[in-house]
Amino acid sequence: MTQVLSQLPKFSSDRLIVGLDVSDDAAVYKLNDEQAIIQTLDFFTPVVDDPYMFGQIAAANALSDVYAMGGEPLIALNIVGFPKGLDPNILAEILKGGADKVKEAGALLVGGHSVEDEEPKYGLSVTGLVHPDKVRANAHAKIGDVLILTKPIGSGILNTAVKNEKISKEDTNEVIKVMATLNKHAAEALEGLNVNAVTDITGFGIIGHSHEVASHSGVSIVIDHKSIPLMTGTIEKAKLKLVPGGTFKNIGYYKQFVVFDESVEAIFDKILYDPQTSGGLLVSMPKESVEEYLQKLAVNYDLPFAVIGEVVEKREKDIYII
Repeated sequence: MTQVLSQLPKFSSDRLIVGLDVSDDAAVYKLNDEQAIIQTLDFFTPVVDDPYMFGQIAAANALSDVYAMGGEPLIALNIVGFPKGLDPNILAEILKGGADKVKEAGALLVGGHSVEDEEPKYGLSVTGLVHPDKVRANAHAKIGDVLILTKPIGSGILNTAVKNEKISKEDTNEVIKVMATLNKHAAEALEGLNVNAVTDITGFGIIGHSHEVASHSGVSIVIDHKSIPLMTGTIEKAKLKLVPGGTFKNIGYYKQFVVFDESVEAIFDKILYDPQTSGGLLVSMPKESVEEYLQKLAVNYDLPFAVIGEVVEKREKDIYII
């Protein structure tokens, strides 16, 4: 994908605060001194069998980009691909799930577009609003910052286990809950705090998205793999080789930027490249802000979160796993 994007013409404007050049979560365009719009789009094929939950997860995933940029989602449009011969009630349930998640976010669902496709696809185009001076980009991590992850990882591996019927109902429900949880609370808890960089963890995995932060910020990142919260069964299923194809694509590209300490268990070479669906926020902030953020995050929030690393001076590689 990077090779494809590099062939596109470059667009620039004094009003474009965030564009394609930094591989951020969304575009940000300045309207005036007080307002900037955030624009993002995301959709994918089903990751769960339940159409209503699929709609919720896909919507939460799309809305996440606005939260990562520090904004408030305003309006959303459905993007749908649906097979001609499939029961239309399935589509209705997908759309209901998406609509309920948009409503939970406090945004408005105002329409959309559908096409006939060989397999179902669903997502949203989302427009958000942010103050131009409060945009949280991925390119401003500072040396000495602490890294916080606001959701556990492992959804790629565990969704593969679901497809292969190698996971319990209880663990399946945990994965669905994590993926369907909005990053709204995690983003709002950052308000009033000193924050240098934010991104959300999705298809490139924890390593890929950490690399984007490090490379665009001109720093290196050290991650303590034992501190990363994992969903139940992630290590077990990875050892059973229930690993999605996207993991190996991520390894193929991002391994050049990473050093694993020899003490790290080999299976984490798969887990930390695992592509996530609707993952948490990765927050880079000064040490003095961390305790307050963790306290605010813990209020009415029942997903695991943790400090997972730090930002250091630029070294030979971008990411160091210890």
